[in-house]
Amino acid sequence: MNNLEIITNKIHIIRNQKVMLDYDLAALYEVETRVLKQSVKRNIERFPEDFMFELTENEIEIVVSQFVIPSKSFLGGAKPFAFTEQGLAMLSGVLKSEKAIKINIAIMRTFVILRNSLLNLEEITSKVKEIENQFPEIYKILNYLMNKEDLKTEQEDRTIIGYKK
Repeated sequence: MNNLEIITNKIHIIRNQKVMLDYDLAALYEVETRVLKQSVKRNIERFPEDFMFELTENEIEIVVSQFVIPSKSFLGGAKPFAFTEQGLAMLSGVLKSEKAIKINIAIMRTFVILRNSLLNLEEITSKVKEIENQFPEIYKILNYLMNKEDLKTEQEDRTIIGYKK
Protein backbone atom coordinates (compact mmCIF):
# COMPACT_ATOMS: atom_id res chain seq x y z
CA MET A 1 0.00 0.00 0.00
CA ASN A 2 1.46 3.39 -0.96
CA ASN A 3 1.40 6.62 1.10
CA LEU A 4 -1.62 7.97 -0.79
CA GLU A 5 -3.72 4.90 0.04
CA ILE A 6 -2.54 4.76 3.65
CA ILE A 7 -3.34 8.43 4.24
CA THR A 8 -6.64 8.31 2.33
CA ASN A 9 -7.78 5.41 4.53
CA LYS A 10 -7.09 7.54 7.61
CA ILE A 11 -9.21 10.49 6.47
CA HIS A 12 -12.67 10.44 8.02
CA ILE A 13 -15.76 12.60 7.74
CA ILE A 14 -16.75 14.00 11.14
CA ARG A 15 -18.98 17.07 11.55
CA ASN A 16 -19.17 17.19 7.76
CA GLN A 17 -15.43 17.82 7.53
CA LYS A 18 -12.58 15.68 6.29
CA VAL A 19 -10.37 15.07 9.32
CA MET A 20 -7.56 12.89 10.55
CA LEU A 21 -7.51 11.63 14.13
CA ASP A 22 -4.62 12.16 16.52
CA TYR A 23 -3.73 8.48 16.99
CA ASP A 24 -3.55 7.92 13.21
CA LEU A 25 -1.31 10.96 12.86
CA ALA A 26 0.87 9.81 15.76
CA ALA A 27 1.32 6.44 14.03
CA LEU A 28 2.25 8.16 10.75
CA TYR A 29 4.68 10.52 12.51
CA GLU A 30 6.03 7.58 14.54
CA VAL A 31 5.46 9.31 17.88
CA GLU A 32 3.23 8.43 20.82
CA THR A 33 -0.26 9.92 20.73
CA ARG A 34 0.34 11.61 24.09
CA VAL A 35 3.45 13.34 22.68
CA LEU A 36 1.47 14.68 19.73
CA LYS A 37 -1.33 15.87 22.04
CA GLN A 38 1.16 17.54 24.40
CA SER A 39 2.71 19.42 21.49
CA VAL A 40 -0.72 20.59 20.39
CA LYS A 41 -1.75 21.63 23.92
CA ARG A 42 1.49 23.63 24.30
CA ASN A 43 0.54 25.50 21.11
CA ILE A 44 -3.25 25.47 21.50
CA GLU A 45 -3.59 29.07 20.22
CA ARG A 46 -2.58 27.73 16.78
CA PHE A 47 -5.57 25.36 16.73
CA PRO A 48 -8.92 27.13 16.70
CA GLU A 49 -12.10 25.02 16.50
CA ASP A 50 -12.10 25.00 12.68
CA PHE A 51 -8.53 23.58 12.68
CA MET A 52 -8.89 20.99 15.44
CA PHE A 53 -11.61 19.77 17.76
CA GLU A 54 -12.03 17.12 20.43
CA LEU A 55 -14.52 14.36 19.64
CA THR A 56 -17.67 14.14 21.75
CA GLU A 57 -18.76 10.89 23.39
CA ASN A 58 -21.38 10.43 20.67
CA GLU A 59 -18.80 10.95 17.92
CA ILE A 60 -16.49 8.44 19.63
CA GLU A 61 -19.32 5.88 19.63
CA ILE A 62 -19.85 6.46 15.90
CA VAL A 63 -16.12 6.13 15.17
CA VAL A 64 -15.99 2.88 17.15
CA SER A 65 -19.11 1.53 15.40
CA GLN A 66 -17.54 2.25 12.00
CA PHE A 67 -14.44 0.26 13.06
CA VAL A 68 -12.21 3.30 12.65
CA ILE A 69 -10.89 2.25 16.05
CA PRO A 70 -11.29 -1.21 17.57
CA SER A 71 -12.90 -0.03 20.85
CA LYS A 72 -13.18 2.84 23.29
CA SER A 73 -10.57 1.16 25.49
CA PHE A 74 -8.11 1.65 22.61
CA LEU A 75 -8.22 5.37 23.42
CA GLY A 76 -7.22 4.82 27.04
CA GLY A 77 -9.95 7.14 28.29
CA ALA A 78 -8.73 10.15 26.31
CA LYS A 79 -10.95 11.85 23.75
CA PRO A 80 -9.27 11.98 20.34
CA PHE A 81 -8.46 15.22 18.58
CA ALA A 82 -9.67 15.56 14.99
CA PHE A 83 -7.57 17.75 12.71
CA THR A 84 -8.99 19.45 9.62
CA GLU A 85 -6.79 20.13 6.62
CA GLN A 86 -5.88 23.55 8.05
CA GLY A 87 -5.10 21.98 11.41
CA LEU A 88 -2.81 19.47 9.72
CA ALA A 89 -0.97 22.32 8.02
CA MET A 90 -0.60 24.06 11.38
CA LEU A 91 0.61 20.80 12.92
CA SER A 92 3.62 20.92 10.62
CA GLY A 93 4.79 24.02 12.48
CA VAL A 94 4.48 22.27 15.83
CA LEU A 95 6.10 18.92 14.99
CA LYS A 96 9.42 19.68 13.37
CA SER A 97 11.09 16.31 12.95
CA GLU A 98 12.19 15.27 9.48
CA LYS A 99 9.64 12.44 9.53
CA ALA A 100 6.82 14.84 10.48
CA ILE A 101 7.75 17.19 7.64
CA LYS A 102 7.73 14.37 5.06
CA ILE A 103 4.44 12.96 6.34
CA ASN A 104 2.81 16.40 6.37
CA ILE A 105 3.84 16.99 2.76
CA ALA A 106 2.31 13.62 1.82
CA ILE A 107 -0.89 14.46 3.73
CA MET A 108 -1.22 17.86 2.04
CA ARG A 109 -0.72 16.24 -1.37
CA THR A 110 -3.37 13.64 -0.55
CA PHE A 111 -5.90 16.33 0.36
CA VAL A 112 -5.16 18.13 -2.93
CA ILE A 113 -5.64 14.89 -4.90
CA LEU A 114 -8.94 14.21 -3.11
CA ARG A 115 -10.15 17.75 -3.76
CA ASN A 116 -9.20 17.52 -7.46
CA SER A 117 -10.95 14.14 -7.74
CA LEU A 118 -14.10 15.66 -6.29
CA LEU A 119 -13.91 18.57 -8.72
CA ASN A 120 -13.45 16.15 -11.64
CA LEU A 121 -16.46 14.14 -10.49
CA GLU A 122 -18.57 17.29 -10.22
CA GLU A 123 -17.43 18.33 -13.71
CA ILE A 124 -18.35 14.94 -15.19
CA THR A 125 -21.74 14.98 -13.45
CA SER A 126 -22.39 18.46 -14.80
CA LYS A 127 -21.51 17.39 -18.35
CA VAL A 128 -23.78 14.33 -18.14
CA LYS A 129 -26.68 16.52 -16.97
CA GLU A 130 -25.95 18.95 -19.78
CA ILE A 131 -26.09 16.12 -22.34
CA GLU A 132 -29.30 14.79 -20.78
CA ASN A 133 -30.83 18.26 -21.10
CA GLN A 134 -29.76 18.53 -24.75
CA PHE A 135 -31.32 15.22 -25.70
CA PRO A 136 -34.26 14.66 -23.32
CA GLU A 137 -36.17 12.45 -25.78
CA ILE A 138 -33.27 10.04 -26.22
CA TYR A 139 -32.79 9.92 -22.46
CA LYS A 140 -36.50 9.13 -21.95
CA ILE A 141 -36.41 6.41 -24.62
CA LEU A 142 -33.30 4.82 -23.08
CA ASN A 143 -34.95 4.80 -19.66
CA TYR A 144 -38.11 3.30 -21.16
CA LEU A 145 -36.13 0.58 -22.95
CA MET A 146 -34.12 -0.22 -19.82
CA ASN A 147 -37.33 -0.53 -17.79
CA LYS A 148 -38.95 -2.57 -20.56
CA GLU A 149 -36.04 -5.06 -20.39
CA ASP A 150 -36.57 -5.32 -16.63
CA LEU A 151 -40.25 -6.05 -17.20
CA LYS A 152 -39.42 -8.80 -19.75
CA THR A 153 -37.09 -10.50 -17.30
CA GLU A 154 -39.74 -10.42 -14.59
CA GLN A 155 -42.34 -11.85 -17.00
CA GLU A 156 -39.96 -14.62 -18.14
CA ASP A 157 -39.33 -15.63 -14.54
CA ARG A 158 -43.02 -16.12 -13.83
CA THR A 159 -44.42 -19.62 -13.70
CA ILE A 160 -47.40 -20.15 -15.96
CA ILE A 161 -50.48 -21.14 -14.02
CA GLY A 162 -53.95 -22.05 -15.16
CA TYR A 163 -55.10 -23.98 -18.23
CA LYS A 164 -52.27 -25.28 -20.43
CA LYS A 165 -52.72 -26.62 -23.97
